[in-house]
Amino acid sequence: MRRTASLVLLAFAVFFTALAPLLRWYAFPRLAKIPPGQYQDMVLEARPATLIDYGTMKARTVPKVTIVQTLKGDVAASDRIERTAGRDVVVWDALSYVAGPDGKMVSEVPERYIFDAHSQEPVHATGEMVDGDPVHRTGIEYKWPFLTEKRDYTYFDAQTRTSAPIHYKGTRTFRGLEVYYFEQTIPWTKVPLPKKMPVKGITPKAVEKMGTTRWYTTKRMFWVEPVTGAPVNGEELHREELRGGDLLPGGGKVTAFAGHVRMRADYVDATVALVTSQRTLVLLLTSYLPGGFLALGAALLALSLHLEARSRRPATPKTDAEPALSPA
Repeated sequence: MRRTASLVLLAFAVFFTALAPLLRWYAFPRLAKIPPGQYQDMVLEARPATLIDYGTMKARTVPKVTIVQTLKGDVAASDRIERTAGRDVVVWDALSYVAGPDGKMVSEVPERYIFDAHSQEPVHATGEMVDGDPVHRTGIEYKWPFLTEKRDYTYFDAQTRTSAPIHYKGTRTFRGLEVYYFEQTIPWTKVPLPKKMPVKGITPKAVEKMGTTRWYTTKRMFWVEPVTGAPVNGEELHREELRGGDLLPGGGKVTAFAGHVRMRADYVDATVALVTSQRTLVLLLTSYLPGGFLALGAALLALSLHLEARSRRPATPKTDAEPALSPA
């Protein structure tokens, strides 16, 4: 009976020991992915900020500039691209809406970002664009891969329509979470004017005909939770200028927008709470369950060997009692 029990325990030990690496290296890469229908929004603010007054074409200091970023998954587009790409694809329609202190639009730039649901690598398909201009992305945007590494990544910059390294700068603690801190600096670069301008009658083509160009530089900072690859905080030291042409007095340059852009505090709190819950789910597949299955397999193996050893132990032979001596 003990031997039968030891064989059953041995079978379970082999099962759980084999299941641990299978869960980590086979199931996790297939199960961990971004849902195609995800929707999220984010509000960032620059307090105070410098903003151009298109009436006088001069820069002025304002109490705040608000940037609303939205990401909306297009499930129908994802399904259509998946049929030809042969992998799980997410299509995000993103919008960056900048509003002045009076709530009026300063700029509005839409994007379509198509990427692999598991690795976050770009998937090139019809419709990939920034502000209506077709682009060919390389590197990541908005989100890092699951199980982010301590290394530099290539990050896409929507303003310049190009990619550049974003550098790992160390491990930090943010709101109780261990995070990886990344920085990217984009030097002064000539960039297109937004197709939607805040002043009626002023169009990008009209501004270009006057010889005025738009230039941009930024220092981009992210605090990334490495298990999920999700940024829990983001900031930018952002600066834009209009240079030259007949639009500006004297053909010089003027600051169009400048400020230290930060996530609003309530959105930081909500993001940290969401990422913390998602982190637990990822750790279940990468650490908790595989580690628990390995420990369970080792315990079952030890118990099986113990029962097997006891079943093979020879029984102690019984000896007949010596007859009692009768008195002479």
